[in-house]
Amino acid sequence: MQNHNFLANIKTIAIVGLSNKPERASYQVAEYLLSKGYEIIPVNPTITEVFGKKSYESLQGVPKEIVIDLVDIFRKSEEVLPIVQTAVEMGVKHIWMQEGVKNDEAIKYAEEHGVTVAADICIMKTLKRL
Repeated sequence: MQNHNFLANIKTIAIVGLSNKPERASYQVAEYLLSKGYEIIPVNPTITEVFGKKSYESLQGVPKEIVIDLVDIFRKSEEVLPIVQTAVEMGVKHIWMQEGVKNDEAIKYAEEHGVTVAADICIMKTLKRL
């Protein structure tokens, strides 16, 4: 069982693959996170904004002065490694791969760099349980 105690110290979450469509899981999760007081940073090159917040094309596009505590990933498992590598380079300490998203190479890379990883699990369901 993965330990999710680190969530108590999270304030800012970059959501990679956040959709602006209310029927999408990423939208529903982001809406929940906002309702619980988290700051979200949308990362999706195909939208300009969601929830009144600017969407960035990539993690690299997020201004350096914004400290990201956790990167939540809604992408295909095979697309995760470069996202995780970028997050690690940026100094992000926690990576979350949503339900259905798991990349062993990315997990190994993150953990070798001291980054906490949760994979194939929904952050919203986890927070509701805690």
